[in-house]
Parts: sequence; structure tokens; C-alpha cells
Amino acid sequence: MLLAIRASAQQKLTLRDALQQAVANYGTIKAKANYADASKAGVAQAKREYLPNLNIGAQQDYGTVNGQNGPLYGFGGLGVASSGLPLANQNWNAAFGALYLANVNWDFFAFGRFSERIKTAQAVAQRDSNDLKQEIFQHQVKVAGAYLNLLAAQRLTSSYRKNLSRADTFRQVVVARAKGGMIAGVDSSQANAEVSGARIVLQQAVDAEQEQAKRLAVLIGSDNQDFALDTVFVGRIPQGLSATNGINGTDADENHPLLKWYKSRVDVSDRQAAYYRTFNYPTFSLVGVFQTRGSGFSSTYASDQSVYTTNYYDGIKPVRSNYLIGVGVTWNLTQPLRVSKQVKAQRFISRGLQDEYNLARQEISAQLSLSDKKIVNALTNYREVPVQIKAASDAWLQKSVMYRSGLSNLVDVVQARYALTRAETDRDIAYNNVWQALLLKSAANGDFNLFLNEL
Repeated sequence: MLLAIRASAQQKLTLRDALQQAVANYGTIKAKANYADASKAGVAQAKREYLPNLNIGAQQDYGTVNGQNGPLYGFGGLGVASSGLPLANQNWNAAFGALYLANVNWDFFAFGRFSERIKTAQAVAQRDSNDLKQEIFQHQVKVAGAYLNLLAAQRLTSSYRKNLSRADTFRQVVVARAKGGMIAGVDSSQANAEVSGARIVLQQAVDAEQEQAKRLAVLIGSDNQDFALDTVFVGRIPQGLSATNGINGTDADENHPLLKWYKSRVDVSDRQAAYYRTFNYPTFSLVGVFQTRGSGFSSTYASDQSVYTTNYYDGIKPVRSNYLIGVGVTWNLTQPLRVSKQVKAQRFISRGLQDEYNLARQEISAQLSLSDKKIVNALTNYREVPVQIKAASDAWLQKSVMYRSGLSNLVDVVQARYALTRAETDRDIAYNNVWQALLLKSAANGDFNLFLNEL
């Protein structure tokens, strides 16, 4: 009954389902997906930087227009633009006024500055996209590894559970023979000790299984940690493997997701250096202004300070307009002195990123070589397992029968049981190691389909 309840509580989980859940739920992947989307939006924003600035404004004011001869500089825009006659005396004649304007300012040529900025934004978007892809790839490898580790732990638990069952069954035989006076009572005590030891080993295996289940649950974003896994990994080995495939190249593929990400980091740094160089050159600008003003002061106010009106609508009505069109160039002649050092610093960053790329390439190349060797070793061990299982099973059967017939002692039986348990665990590990070796090969090649296509 308890077994039925436990089986119903288990979540049936195939490896493909685990991978889908992991990609959809894992926090780091979701974060990097948002970063990639932000970088794509940054490309669109960089392209729009080339658009001219178009400003429109309107203001309506009420105040005096006393003027005074003298210099004026409006620090921080705090100067008041009151314009009027420099009269001999202060007066407080006030009227309404208005200003309406439209301004266009366009830096239409800056020696490739805008195009380099767009290229830099595109390089950043490509880098973040590659970062997302390599994160998904590496996480899939982690999930597959955790899946295989949990499956191995479950198989070991099953083997140790069988070991406990054999020990307990044999204990019953020993106890019955001891009660009948056919063997010494010490054999009964030793059999009880063997059952206790088998329980401890089983509990240790259960604890290890729970640890692996917790790790898999975290990686796939699941609250449930009671998984029923796919048994394909313990029923067969990958069909595309053979011990004679040899070592088929140890040079890392440039299309490896991790290497593409490292390479895109170098590309971003190079593009930034090219963008910084454009600040050495001047900027050509096109400007255009159209302005309309209204005032409550009459055109004859200079000779007669009484000709003004405080009427709001007369003051804000447009009566005078001006326009301005111009082309200008601005060039900070000391800017190259600063930019040269900025470009030099960025080039050093590019060299550092290239060194990191080279190191990653070396590590992947070494992993490629190791993965081929592990495949050969795992297949060799896999082929030896049937011999070990048959010999251990025959020995266990033989020693058990001989003990019941009084032709063997308890020590020989215990050793045979140990050998059979070891052979069963070696079988489970051998199957798992073949799949783990293929997973390592897939990770080193940068192609997860090498592993998935064998399912």
C-alpha cells in the first residue's frame, strides 16, 4: 500500500521535459533573456540618435521691459531676457508678451560617429544574445548531468535495497537453522549484524539520492523532489558510440556557444575602440529656428512710454517673426589628447578579452580529447559488466545452496553477497558512465543534439 502511495506521488519526468522546464523556469536564463531584449532595444535607440533634434516651445509672460546698457552673461540660464529701452528712470509699466518658436538642430556629419555607435550597439546585442545561448547550453548540460546523477543514485538505492532483501532472507534461514541446532548460534548474531549493516548502507544511498533530487529540482525550478525518471539510460547505451571511433579531432569548434560568447566580448571592445576614435574629429551641424513674438508694448513706446496695453489677448497675439538657418562646425582641439588614451585603454581590454577567449578555447580542446578517451573507457567497462554479473550471481547461488547443505560457512556466503551487490552497482554505474561520457562529448563539441539524438 505504501509503495502504491509513493508511486502515485512521484512525478514522471523525462529528460526532455526536464530540459524544457529548466529553460523556462531557471532564473539566470530568464534574466539574460531580458538583458538580450534590452540590448536589442538599444540598437533601435542608437539608430534613432541620428535623427535631428526638433524642439517647439511657447511661453506667455507678464512683466516690465526696462533695459540698461551693459554686458550680461546668463550663467546656468539664470539671466532674464527682458528687452526694452535704457530709460533714464525706472518705471513699472508692465504688459503681456509671448514667444513661440521651433528649433531644429542636426549633427549631420561626424566622420562616422553615428554609424560606429550603431555598430557598437549591434555588437552589444550580439554579445548578450550569445550570452543567453551559452547560458542555455551550459544549463542544459548541467540538467542532463544532474538527471543522470539522480538516476544513478536511484539505481544504487535499488541495488542496496535488493542487498538488504537478500541479507534479510538469508538471516531468516540462518535463524531457523540455529534454532534447530543445526548451526552455531553465533551465525545468527552475525546474520543480524549483516542485515543491520545493509540497512545502514541503504539509508546512505537514500540520503545521496535525496541530495541529487534536490539539485535537479533546483535546476529545473520544481518544488517537487520525488521524480520517476526515464529508464532508457539503464536499458541501453547510445547506439552511435563505438570503442573504435577513435579520437576525432581535439580542436575546439569556433561555433561552440561558449566560444562565440567570448568572441563577441572581444568584438564589442573593438567596436567601442572604433567608436571612441570618432571623437577625434569635428562635428558638422545644421540649425534652423523660426520665432514669433507678441508684445503689449507699442512700436512707439521708445518715444512715448504711455503707449502700452495690459490687455492679455493683445499682448500674446503674434506680431513679429524671424527665422534663422545656419551650418556650423565644432571641434574641441584638445579632445584627441584625451581620446587617444581612452582608445589605448580599450585596446588593452580587447587584448585581455582575447586572452580569455584563447584560454577557453584551450580548455574546450582539452575537454574534447578527454571526452573521446572517456567514451572508450566507459564502453570497455560496460562490456566487462555482464561477465562480472554472471560470475557474482553464480557464486551467490552456489554459496547459498552449499550453506543450506552445510558445505560452506557464513563468511563465504557474505563475501558472495558482497560481490553480487558490487557487480550490480558496477553495472548501474557502467551504463550511466557511457551516457555521462557522451554528455561530456556533447558539451565539448558545443552541440547538445549529439546527446539528445540518442534518446
